[in-house]
Amino acid sequence: MQSSFKHSALFAALALALAGNALAQEQVVKIGQTGPLSGPNAFAGKDNENGVRLAIEELNAKKLQAAGKTLKFELQSEDDQCDPKSGVAVAQKLVDSGVKYVMGPYCSGVAIPASRVYDEGGTLMSTVGTNPKVTAGGFKNVFRIIAGDNQIGSSMAMYAAKVMKAKTAAVIDDRTAFGQGVAIEFMKEAKAQGLTVVGQEYTTDKATDFSAILTTIKSKKPDVIFFGGYAPQAAPMARQMKQLAISAKMLGGDTLCSPEMGKLGGDAVNDVVYCAQGGSMLDKTSEGPAFKAKYKKRFNLDADAYAASFYDQALLLGQSMAKAGSTDPVKVAAELRKGSYKGVAGTYAYDDMGNMKQAPITVYTFKNAQATPLASY
Repeated sequence: MQSSFKHSALFAALALALAGNALAQEQVVKIGQTGPLSGPNAFAGKDNENGVRLAIEELNAKKLQAAGKTLKFELQSEDDQCDPKSGVAVAQKLVDSGVKYVMGPYCSGVAIPASRVYDEGGTLMSTVGTNPKVTAGGFKNVFRIIAGDNQIGSSMAMYAAKVMKAKTAAVIDDRTAFGQGVAIEFMKEAKAQGLTVVGQEYTTDKATDFSAILTTIKSKKPDVIFFGGYAPQAAPMARQMKQLAISAKMLGGDTLCSPEMGKLGGDAVNDVVYCAQGGSMLDKTSEGPAFKAKYKKRFNLDADAYAASFYDQALLLGQSMAKAGSTDPVKVAAELRKGSYKGVAGTYAYDDMGNMKQAPITVYTFKNAQATPLASY
């Protein structure tokens, strides 16, 4: 009996030592995610989160190693509500939790002030915030994982002038950092392309009634109306344009390419709304269809605008840690700037400012309330 007990105790001690050893050989890497998980843009925040989650599951299956330890990735997702004040509080919370890698924010208005908090906390930020100011702070830890406003806004102006043969444009923006930024870039390129801006109006990212500003614009008879803002405002605006019998096409940035436009706007968006989004046409890339199918199977949802970009960058971060042999964000950032990575949504190679060197843009319109790609540039 005594001998049997000794053997049991010995096995228990050995098992404990082995478990401890296995744990010692594992390094947990927390990946933060920040976006609007509540409010009108919650669909986008959840989509971004799902893209990161899918990548983390694949990274953990790969059992990547750095400095002799197996990397175990964990997701910490936070709701920044697309609000600068909430976004800064969330950034501080993630930094205080020891998170060294953050995917997001989605909104430029959050990304600009949050980037300083992440820089001071030594945390690497990978964002889809498109306002030029996001990467203009001089922070070495900020990466924009899609095209910026200057590319998105200008590509819509070129499309309007060259393909749609538009001569006049009206501009509306929602006064957010994103909306203003993309509208300014559109106007700059519109003027360079010989388009006349016949009117400029303003709204907010909470508004739902646009009849007054649309009536003012209608009297100026523009060929196109560029809206700098988000889908929850753009969709009812498209409906109201139809009610007012405005024949102009609505143009916008990446936020208008969302399936939410079709859900909220119905047939009012068909062949009326045109948008430019960072990334290649997923259906036309070698990995795109497989990614869409994988995403649908995992979440029972269709991938929205930036799931693929967040998925790509999260995978790239994991691979860069393995290459650098370290989870130190400074070393990983240096690795990101060094190489080039072909992902689902594009090829990721970064300049000194953290912008993609060559960020593809795709122009879409809507058919049967679904975003339909027209051309990639």
